[in-house]
Amino acid sequence: MDDEKAQVSPRNTLNALTAKEWIQETISVWRQKGLGANHPDTYFERLHPAPYSYTDVARLVRFFSKPGDTVLDPFLGIGSTLKAAATEGRNGIGIELSEEFARLSTERLEKEIDEDLLGSTNQTVLQGDSRNILQTLDENSVDLIVTSPPYWNILHKKDHKAKQERESKGLATRYSQDDSLDLGNIDDYEAFLDALMSIIRDCQRVLKHKKHAAIVVSDFREGPRLRMFHSDIARLMEDEAWILKGITILHQTHKRIFPYGYPTSYVPNIHHQYILILQNNKKLAENVES
Repeated sequence: MDDEKAQVSPRNTLNALTAKEWIQETISVWRQKGLGANHPDTYFERLHPAPYSYTDVARLVRFFSKPGDTVLDPFLGIGSTLKAAATEGRNGIGIELSEEFARLSTERLEKEIDEDLLGSTNQTVLQGDSRNILQTLDENSVDLIVTSPPYWNILHKKDHKAKQERESKGLATRYSQDDSLDLGNIDDYEAFLDALMSIIRDCQRVLKHKKHAAIVVSDFREGPRLRMFHSDIARLMEDEAWILKGITILHQTHKRIFPYGYPTSYVPNIHHQYILILQNNKKLAENVES
């Protein structure tokens, strides 16, 4: 009986998980699981100003795809999505605007993934602007999108965290300094959202019908107000025929606490991210376009 329960159902068209494995991943709050600050495989992650752990990405890859599927990340960063794809037996395509981070992503894969394991999948790093490169990818060629887009221009702000954890150590505090193609350098929030949505539209074209996008984001402050970035993205994507299937809270228990606002103003220490799970519905998209 136990062996039968451990089998993957033949009706499971979404992933290769057993019933027990499936249920555990549907809990709406995840505790972020990094490798630990002293783990040698965190070297490359620390070089990027806004990395996300490949271990969290791997959970998404396992749940929303099958071995041999193709995963796309249009904001590759330091390569976490491709590392997760390789370790889970999926193929990966990552697009990265920064020449330096694209180079580091390739180097990271070569150093952190066993040669035989890396050779059993196809991991492709494409350096350039997603708005151009996505046009070269075939329609319906991708099974899953996992990405964490820029959080507008919040990296321009030199807060306690940036000064203590990055600037003092000589680490990068921005995606780029003055690249006009960098969404993180756009001054106006609405213009930033428009630019982001243009990339998401192209992702919708290459993603297969009824396949999923998992988008890792956080809300952030602009002066005295809190921008509900996760809500803005979900609303705009639903307007363009994506179906919001759920939101997972990623609890970042390892983050340090800083005295934001003290002693005059309430400013929260944001220790969570949102994972937006959206399904691509091409039939609805056709109605929107018409």
